Amino acid sequence: MTARTLQVTIVPVTPFGQNCSIVSHGPSKSAAVVDPGGDVPRILEAIDKLGVAVERIWLTHGHIDHAGGAAELKEKLGGVPIEGPDKRDKFLLDTLPEKGREFCMLTARPVTPDRWLAEGDTLKLADLSFSVLLVPGHTPGSLVYFNDANRFALVGDTLFQGSIGRTDMPYGDQDTLITAIRDKLFPLGDDVTFLCGHGPHGTLGQERVSNPFVGGV
Repeated sequence: MTARTLQVTIVPVTPFGQNCSIVSHGPSKSAAVVDPGGDVPRILEAIDKLGVAVERIWLTHGHIDHAGGAAELKEKLGGVPIEGPDKRDKFLLDTLPEKGREFCMLTARPVTPDRWLAEGDTLKLADLSFSVLLVPGHTPGSLVYFNDANRFALVGDTLFQGSIGRTDMPYGDQDTLITAIRDKLFPLGDDVTFLCGHGPHGTLGQERVSNPFVGGV
């Protein structure tokens, strides 16, 4: 996926088939790794093939398949800072080893971000700017990162093609998630391409029309 100076490479990781992504600024080769859930050697191999310089690790939320490899990747990359998610997901990041044992992902470590993010913050990568939106419901601290110049959003597990994130955990809330998608994501514009945490990417316009959970608005 390439648009102007924004380049996005998907690296499928973990038994959950999570879309870890390497977001890079074409001219400078500056990059951020988004949601390194595990399989860190695979992520490092992709970074090497792309020839990019990773400056940041960004987390959309605290689930094991999105954050389980973040501490290891930070170490392998010489201590690059981890940014996000919202602090409401701290309880999930603190218990990553326990979840790792549950899902046989035994390399997972607790994660303490170098920078907690909140709605209204901005992420920078060279001259690329991403607005931070809080879109709770899947987890309390789920964040979306939106680059207006390229009409592109990293949405984690908030929205999928034809579906939405799971809300059947004790801390999940389907009504909250649906409201947040309608009130915060859809107003970004029908032309916005989104990359979700699992499965194919899509456009907000298509989901606004056809998604059975949030469509028809």
